[in-house]
Amino acid sequence: MEQTKITSHSKMDTACKAKEVNLPVIEKIENITIPVKDLKKAIAFYENVVGLKKSKEWSNYATFDIGGMIFGLTPDPKAELQIYMTVDDIDKVYTTLKGKGVKFLTEPKDQYWGGRTAMFVDPDGNKFILVSFKK
Repeated sequence: MEQTKITSHSKMDTACKAKEVNLPVIEKIENITIPVKDLKKAIAFYENVVGLKKSKEWSNYATFDIGGMIFGLTPDPKAELQIYMTVDDIDKVYTTLKGKGVKFLTEPKDQYWGGRTAMFVDPDGNKFILVSFKK
């Protein structure tokens, strides 16, 4: 019987390999925000039914920490699912991906909350937001 060797790759191995072939490194999923119809009801559901612990709440947004990732709720009726992926340098990643034909909906721009973001779409039309933070 043939045996298959299974190996795990550390984040450092993956990052090094990505840099060796000049690929942008997505460090982690920073934030996933979903639109909700009623913020108070949604907060109660995620706290009392699902069992998440609320991190912060404003009149137009609430967050929960799930293993270091921010799960956000927004009552904005125009909002869509938002997935933020952290990169080290948004401007470099933007240039690299744009050079490879990735369609960006926004150029890198500073946000009032301290991040710098750019939004792109994958070939299926799914939207993703790249984010980096000043060091």
